[in-house]
Amino acid sequence: MSTRIRKVVFPVAGLGTRFLPATKVVPKEMLPIVDRPLIQWAVDEALEAGADTLVFVTNRNKRAISDHFDTAYEVETKLLASGKLELLALARDVIPRHIHTIYVTQSEALGLGHAVLQAKPVVGDEPFGVILPDDFIYERTGGALKQMAELYAESGASVIAVEHVPPDQTDRYGICATEALAGPVSRITGIVEKPKPAVAPSNLAVVGRYVLSPRIFTLLEQTKPGAGGEIQLTDAIAALLKEAPVHAYRFKGTRYDCGSKLGMVQAIVRMALEDPAMSTDVMDYLRRVSEPGLADGSNQAEPDAGGQEL
Repeated sequence: MSTRIRKVVFPVAGLGTRFLPATKVVPKEMLPIVDRPLIQWAVDEALEAGADTLVFVTNRNKRAISDHFDTAYEVETKLLASGKLELLALARDVIPRHIHTIYVTQSEALGLGHAVLQAKPVVGDEPFGVILPDDFIYERTGGALKQMAELYAESGASVIAVEHVPPDQTDRYGICATEALAGPVSRITGIVEKPKPAVAPSNLAVVGRYVLSPRIFTLLEQTKPGAGGEIQLTDAIAALLKEAPVHAYRFKGTRYDCGSKLGMVQAIVRMALEDPAMSTDVMDYLRRVSEPGLADGSNQAEPDAGGQEL
């Protein structure tokens, strides 16, 4: 079996109710982090890891995602006619020409495990990655999935991204028990979905990156509905542990929970500060709005950010 991660699955069928009314029409994965939607950041991470086939598990109301990665003839024609070649390149290069994009419908919201299972006909009998776009992970030196793909290539064992969370938040995550921690990688000995803090085996939480053996599909087919009446990916991973090693990986980088409003704002600020073209202005602005007086009615004109609409 190949150890290269060629295919990455994006479960994007959720409704994004935390961001209503913004997500009444616009999928939450299309909400922007500065100038790129969440799903674009996730796709870029998959491509960096070496993927050439992207599998979007979606629903019938999320046409905007497929439209984003399709050709926008009207926009491109207008940009070309206007001589705006840099903008034209941005519009065209959201995804390289040789990359395959495949859209699979999840007809019912039956859990993350069920969503991943829908990708089985496309993935087949090879290892694959899973990215949950809500978990925005930034690392200058290489994305989390690339790190995990390299670890899988070395060990041949499934890899799950984890991080420590406050002990009182274990009921929001899948939680791992592991062998003694030695560096960023440790073998998982147990995993449970959203345990109450009093019974959680640790505070080492699973976050939205996985590299999985194709064996997980058979185990998902055998998994009965668990927490919340859904087919949990965590339960299938628990079954996989009985057959083969699965590694917990404490990735390099910072995770932002973009399923929450605060996490989204934090990610936007972070990426704005990472942009050399705007970081100084953004930092100056943050200093000014944090000064006493600006929040109690003081009016100041904001500097013109420049740019021109078509």
